[in-house]
Amino acid sequence: MISQDNNNLRPLVLVLEVVQMRYDYQFNYTEDTIKGIYLIPPPQELSFSETLNYLRSKTGLIFKVLNDNFVSVQRPNDLMVCGYLKSKDNQTALTAATVSSGKNSTITDENGFFELMLLNQNETVSIRHLGYRTLLKSAKSFDKTKCEDLLMEAELQSLAEVVISDYIVSGINKVNNGTYEIDFSNFDILPGLIETDVLQSVQAFPGIQSENETVSNINIRGGTHDQNLILWDDIKMYQSGHFFGLISMFNPQITQKVSLLKNGTDVTYTDGISGTIAMKTDDDVNQTFKGSVGVNFIDANAFVDIPIGKKSSIQIAARKAISDFWETPTYKEFFERISQNTEVETNQSNIVNSDKTFDFYDTSLRWLYKISEKDEIRLNFINVADELVFDENAIVNSSEESRRSKISQNSIAAGFQYKRTWDDRWQTIFDVHETDYKLQAFNANVLDSQRFLQENSVSETSVKLNTYFRINKRFQLLGGHQFVETKVSNLDDVDRPRYRLLISEVVRTYAAYSQVNFAAVNRQTNFSFGGRINYIDKFKKTIIEPRFSFNQKFLNYFTFEVLGEFKHQLTSQIINFQSDFLGIEKRRWQLSNDQDIPIIESKQISTGISYNHYGWLLSAEGYYKTVDGITTQSQGFQNQYEFVKTAGSYDVKGVDFLVRKRLGNFNAWLSYAFMDNTYHFNALPETDFASNYDIQHYITLGLTYSTNHFKIASGVNWHTGKPATHPFENNTVVDGEINYQPANSSRLDDYLRLNVSALYDCNVSKKMKGTFGVSVWNVLNDKNVINTTYRVNDGNSQRIDQNSLGLTPNFVARLFF
Repeated sequence: MISQDNNNLRPLVLVLEVVQMRYDYQFNYTEDTIKGIYLIPPPQELSFSETLNYLRSKTGLIFKVLNDNFVSVQRPNDLMVCGYLKSKDNQTALTAATVSSGKNSTITDENGFFELMLLNQNETVSIRHLGYRTLLKSAKSFDKTKCEDLLMEAELQSLAEVVISDYIVSGINKVNNGTYEIDFSNFDILPGLIETDVLQSVQAFPGIQSENETVSNINIRGGTHDQNLILWDDIKMYQSGHFFGLISMFNPQITQKVSLLKNGTDVTYTDGISGTIAMKTDDDVNQTFKGSVGVNFIDANAFVDIPIGKKSSIQIAARKAISDFWETPTYKEFFERISQNTEVETNQSNIVNSDKTFDFYDTSLRWLYKISEKDEIRLNFINVADELVFDENAIVNSSEESRRSKISQNSIAAGFQYKRTWDDRWQTIFDVHETDYKLQAFNANVLDSQRFLQENSVSETSVKLNTYFRINKRFQLLGGHQFVETKVSNLDDVDRPRYRLLISEVVRTYAAYSQVNFAAVNRQTNFSFGGRINYIDKFKKTIIEPRFSFNQKFLNYFTFEVLGEFKHQLTSQIINFQSDFLGIEKRRWQLSNDQDIPIIESKQISTGISYNHYGWLLSAEGYYKTVDGITTQSQGFQNQYEFVKTAGSYDVKGVDFLVRKRLGNFNAWLSYAFMDNTYHFNALPETDFASNYDIQHYITLGLTYSTNHFKIASGVNWHTGKPATHPFENNTVVDGEINYQPANSSRLDDYLRLNVSALYDCNVSKKMKGTFGVSVWNVLNDKNVINTTYRVNDGNSQRIDQNSLGLTPNFVARLFF
């Protein structure tokens, strides 16, 4: 019993009943928790937060505000720490910050409150929030008698702040500069996914989809995949997937955060006229050794985070396909999907393919060294490889002949970054990276004893210097310079008859940029405005790119934003022939020549409004984007324009809509995207027609249920069929060629897919935790046609359909130590 020398003492149970009625909050507790506790009721003029602080100080109990106006009441635990996270600048509560220690983690609520259970008193609690310096606090230093205020200092290079937490599920947030952020350290679960696949996860956002289900063909607001800027710790990557696009090549154990920008891009970024997907490894120097090992139906993987003294740590991650040991049902479904309608699946009638094997691996490394409080060094390295091999067998001159064909895809990249914080107002970041990509195919013709070699390679070097200056609490100035050199080579080599064509191009770009960021003291108003000046020396051309973002909170629960940008890029992916690179990965990178292959330039503006309260989120955003400088070769035509080479443009307008509701452990959402995407090619007979990526209506419905140890999710994806070009029914072939109807005048059947997934976390031992999960992609085994082409066969048109993945199960087992 808590005694107080006052005749006005009341039982806590009665006090809580009064507080419940006064503030419309419900308290959850057990009788034993509050039994025998008396206190003077809190003054009526206190706010709800002040009332909770009063109750905590008088009772010593922990009052935790939950969703939907519930408050849990618990007795303090020696291994439980709690606090209120606030900004040091203005004392405002910081929501959706990640608080972690050992194997446990949580996030702060709308009041900045958190509580975290520790394994022992010797742990260090790490607190991270976008735009703020990471706060490290030993467990022993927490006040055990109350939940104290913890102040975080703003990071100089960002005034960004989360405006909507748990945007779709836990771990997905929206930031006040229009960026969407996925924090995998606090990630919930998505339907069909049991691994935190980075590029599959970003497709949960409205306006982002893959028209052929691959992560190597992500379409952001109607753009092609080559129009996306994909960064891994600020290193530009020209390859994105394993299994030739079915899964992400970025190891999920070392990739902790992803930022998605559809518009209003920061001036420090170049390229990516459709959008930017920026992945980040952990920013913290780990003080204790930790790691994990895991296996699923596709690969085996491992991750370690090794401290090197108190100022440095190194992270290493690796994955390898398990098909050498076991061809699982998932592997077989994946292999069938990538080999459809290719030489790997069906060769000439008198050639038999055998010994088909596929393998992939990746290794990633991040070394972080905090030299001092002002100096920090980061080093990154990644190496990724995929290879498919098979033998072609035939009877030649009465004897059996066999020759091997293969296709390989490889990326290797490294980056170095030095960050210097000169004082509380100045900071500089120097960044240099080198990335190399190579796609190679050996196509054997066993009947003619011929070998056809194809190669596509990209080598890029980038040097960047950013300077951040905080003028005051409201304004920040960003300035910088960047140099980029990009070399692209394409090789076609035939041994019989001898033929060799090698084309190599190099382009160098110099850029200067500046941006002003503003954040009001109350954090209600935020905007940034800046510009980027790019000079391309090969073409003697200057491109000026203004960019801006504006975000305004109003009426407590509403947010309004306006975003805009100009961007350009010099690289694109083209298809010369559908049979190139064995038909598996037929797209090759090329550089602009500012003539028949123009510089691609885009302009985009969008505006949106959102409402977030009582577990409800409603968000709507409209946009208009125009892109000039595309070529027919980069759009993947397989109709009458398949071999036409001309330049044009497209414009797209659309609306992205989301409604989400949290209710206790349940979370449900419905997203809808409308898009009108139109080509403009002045040199074609049809100057204006629907884009190949014009998915007009796209709906996603998802439901999750999560507890401390168990998570389950199910979801439905539906969209209208992609545009298609069919032959005229009664006259399909004319003069030996397909007699096509107007381009993209028809559509494929609607697409439908149901996914489910479940994860279970448990303690394997005192020092080891385990995660086990199952998922099923396309539960109903719908035979979705994702592409249709036509070829002449014996004087008639032959329809060739490409189907989506069928029912595809997966399983994961992972141990954390």
